Amino acid sequence: MSWLKRLKKDKKGAIGIEILIVFIAIVLVAAVSAAVLIQTVGYLQQKATATGRETTQEVASGIKVIQVLGHVDTPNDVNGKIDKLAILIEPNTGGQDIDLNKTTISISDGSKHVVLTYDPTYFNDSGTYSDIFDVVSDVDVNNTSVYPADLHFGIIVLQDSDGSLTSQYPVLNAGDKVVLAVNASAIFGGIQPRTTVFGEVRPEFGAPGIIQFTTPPAYTEYVVELQ
Repeated sequence: MSWLKRLKKDKKGAIGIEILIVFIAIVLVAAVSAAVLIQTVGYLQQKATATGRETTQEVASGIKVIQVLGHVDTPNDVNGKIDKLAILIEPNTGGQDIDLNKTTISISDGSKHVVLTYDPTYFNDSGTYSDIFDVVSDVDVNNTSVYPADLHFGIIVLQDSDGSLTSQYPVLNAGDKVVLAVNASAIFGGIQPRTTVFGEVRPEFGAPGIIQFTTPPAYTEYVVELQ
């Protein structure tokens, strides 16, 4: 074999090895890329699942304000004011359990805005209420009113079939109904007629319950339905 033929053969062999090396490199890069892609897809899938769960919890859960009642200190009096508010709430249908320890009431009368938190001292679950505005705490032995004289709210249990609502761990779940007891005199000095009051009952997770009402032009009864 002449030297020219051997040179051509060696060149063909060299080219074949180069192509093989390039092919192996492409396969390795593809394998690494596939591994990174699979890992990324798995991570994104877990994140999407967690985000979806949180979003579902946020949308489905929440508090519903059923009714707001006001107690008038001196009806048929020009100086009469609402001194207590009873906010009746229940959980949204299909929602998650709601820890009332982590729930706040944000409320304003147009001139003052306050945020109220729950105080376990003000709690009653006796189930017998001739007048919800005269309820006293069954935690405090001194017959203290369940309507706190400070920036807190109390709880009056109206319905709790599974016993999930206790003074220290008041958990609101399906079928439960409670009154959030607010002392309007302590936070606003009372609420006068023709006053617009607005706010919300905001749980830790989920949609808040809306408070929105305007008091009547005159108070003629001890109990006024406001919302």
